[in-house]
Amino acid sequence: MSQPLSDETIALVKATVPALEARGLDIVHEMYARLFQNSEIRDLFNQSNHGDAGAQPRALTGAILAYANNIDNLAALAPADERITQKHVGLQIRPDHYPHVADALLGAIKAVLGEAATDAILAAWGEAYWFLANILIAREGRIYGEQKDAIGGWNGWRDFRITSVVRESSVIKSFILTPADGGPVMAFRPGQYLTFWFEIPGHPPVKRNYSISAAPNGETYRISVKREPQGLASGWLHDQAEPGTLLKVAAPAGEFFLPDHPQRPVVLLSGGVGLTPMVAMLEAIIESGSDVPVHYIHGTHDRETHAMRGHVRALAALSPAARITDFHQTPLASEIEGRDYDRAGLITEEWLLTNTPVGEADYYICGPRPFLRASVSALSLAGVPSDRIHYEFFGPADELLAV
Repeated sequence: MSQPLSDETIALVKATVPALEARGLDIVHEMYARLFQNSEIRDLFNQSNHGDAGAQPRALTGAILAYANNIDNLAALAPADERITQKHVGLQIRPDHYPHVADALLGAIKAVLGEAATDAILAAWGEAYWFLANILIAREGRIYGEQKDAIGGWNGWRDFRITSVVRESSVIKSFILTPADGGPVMAFRPGQYLTFWFEIPGHPPVKRNYSISAAPNGETYRISVKREPQGLASGWLHDQAEPGTLLKVAAPAGEFFLPDHPQRPVVLLSGGVGLTPMVAMLEAIIESGSDVPVHYIHGTHDRETHAMRGHVRALAALSPAARITDFHQTPLASEIEGRDYDRAGLITEEWLLTNTPVGEADYYICGPRPFLRASVSALSLAGVPSDRIHYEFFGPADELLAV
């Protein structure tokens, strides 16, 4: 167990907040430049999130500032810490990686702040870094142990073979994955994701997370992937991956998931490819025979981009407690309301608050950042407690502590 941070360290770290507010992003860019000189460390990261326009440097800048501001109240960062540990486990971060980050971070602070980064300041940040690192390392170790001991579980990268490919819409394909070793697959909680290591010719190793889009069955996983503009991994999957292709996969991870036995009404709210964890959740609820009310609400552009509509409708037909509402933002001229979609336009705050049980439901939300921000804000302002608003998003979260 880590020793508590000293009062002196807490005071020194909090005293650096103004400098972090002014130069934090510069420090982070310098840190990553130093870190990525080591190709082994560089390959652990999703490079699409880096660079001047990338989300990860901004996320880490906000994370460091949040840590400094809350260093005397670390309980406030507990949910963020859990998200980071889950991401680290997916990426196969190990204890021996942490010293590289420490050296890069402290070196960056010194390089950017110059004489203001005194020996005392650097020592304080070193102590603060390792205090948090040891918390994360301990939690990650427990998760790795649980994965290894689970039926069908594993550590590291396991080969899975694509056994079938299904075109779900004009932009989304599903891939059914079976272990190449013929063994069972680890159970997961609907909403969790798999991390993939892609080896694409002409590129360094590529890491991506994709939500599992089917309920657990002990034999296969399904992911449903949208082709992103200039998306290296998604483009390769859509154009090159076929039945028989082998993929390197890490065990399921993630802190966004449906409880085993929901006790309150469930609202599954998604935009675009954000439907993937929602389909897994809906399948799990229907297959369990639960009578908990579930409302599946999905928004997409039109009939051509709408994935899994028939499958979702067939699932809902199996349960009188399930209700489906589809929104098409810009329906095609040939589409008919009531046949191809339920409502035209965007999912509005007014509609959501009027047509879902705001006073009692758990909300599970996934989709692009603007969709997520609008949905979470609307529910929060309507008085839905934070412990009933659960969300997953794509890429790093600027407001979360993420190393």
